[in-house]
Amino acid sequence: ISSDFIKAMDAYRSTKMVGGISQFLTAEDIQGSPYLNDDFIQGKVYTTTGTAYEDIPLRYNIYSDEMEFRTGQNEVMSFAAPETVEKIEIGENLMVYIPFTYAKKIRKGYLILLEEGNVSLYLRPEIVFVDATQPGAYKDATPARFDRKPDTFYLRLGSEEARLIENKKDLLAFFTEHTADVEEFIKKNKVRHNDAVSLKELVKYYNSL
Repeated sequence: ISSDFIKAMDAYRSTKMVGGISQFLTAEDIQGSPYLNDDFIQGKVYTTTGTAYEDIPLRYNIYSDEMEFRTGQNEVMSFAAPETVEKIEIGENLMVYIPFTYAKKIRKGYLILLEEGNVSLYLRPEIVFVDATQPGAYKDATPARFDRKPDTFYLRLGSEEARLIENKKDLLAFFTEHTADVEEFIKKNKVRHNDAVSLKELVKYYNSL
């Protein structure tokens, strides 16, 4: 990895510890993986200043919502200021760092762009951490683990924050224009709020109106 990239990116060194979980747990103590892909993948990073860096070994930590990269000295580092990143190509995914609604609050994080236009569609991978349990009278002990949950989907109008679509009601409420056309398309094509393929078709259709 080029020294220019490290100089340009505001970064910090990651550790083998799983931050925010327990100072006594390491990655080896936990079953499952917090990563979208366990291995580093050669990717491309575009900054907000218009610079592109190619062949960067990248890995996305879903649990901590951090983009990690590996240096030529085999150090693992993370972007400390991801808002300086416009987009990241990693494998087949295009990831962006944007504002979105979460638990009725607005936060920023990495989302996977599925369809772009006046209305854009995003996917957010979900992982939860489950603590270890002690053995009981009728159960064995279980180790700490990462559990992958179903992906969630977000819609974004222009440069507004992306909105979580949790059900059909959210889906219908998002589209404040061409509502009759949208309702008819959803009904006719059996669009589901948690199905990437049908949501992409809906967004394509809406952007064509």
